[in-house]
Amino acid sequence: MDFQICDRDLDEETLARYRQAEAIAADTETMGLIPHRDRLCLVQLCDDRDFVTVIRIERSQTEAPNLKILMEDANVVKIFHYARFDLAQFKHTFSIDTNPVFCTKIASKLARTYTTSHGLKALIQELEGIELDKSSQSSDWGNPKNLTEEQLRYAANDVRYLINARKKLMAMLAREERLELTQQCFECLPVFVALDLLQFQGIFEHK
Repeated sequence: MDFQICDRDLDEETLARYRQAEAIAADTETMGLIPHRDRLCLVQLCDDRDFVTVIRIERSQTEAPNLKILMEDANVVKIFHYARFDLAQFKHTFSIDTNPVFCTKIASKLARTYTTSHGLKALIQELEGIELDKSSQSSDWGNPKNLTEEQLRYAANDVRYLINARKKLMAMLAREERLELTQQCFECLPVFVALDLLQFQGIFEHK
């Protein structure tokens, strides 16, 4: 395997390594899309040297102190694709207030206005020329210690290309004079996470 596996939390050495980075990529695998019902199963992390860690989360686990330190470290940008979902999972499961954040999905929608394809697979295909294998996307993540090699590799690859994608998206956003607006969107994410966890929907719509 070209990634390491940790159980329950980051070890001290890996935490120290990631805290030295300017930015890290992060992702989660869960049992579904509703945080109150569908528990967190895996957390994946990657730095700019392609050092990937997969953390296996236990069913009844409510704390991950080292992960919390990293996610709340103001000096390390956390890069997600659709950060709103992952931030809600971290908040619900571990009471983590993740900050600062860069969301490649939001950035893609503001930069790549020439397309409606803003999923991770389409984004990485265009920016990195790599086709991600999504065959394990909808699978049972509920028994982390018995996951297949294909599932673990899928999970690891979901963070492996986000750091380079962020750099290219930032260049596009700067070119189109939308970088400041994008950052303002990221700063709104905690509000949307709070609303999601309280199950509010459509409160900005006029009906």
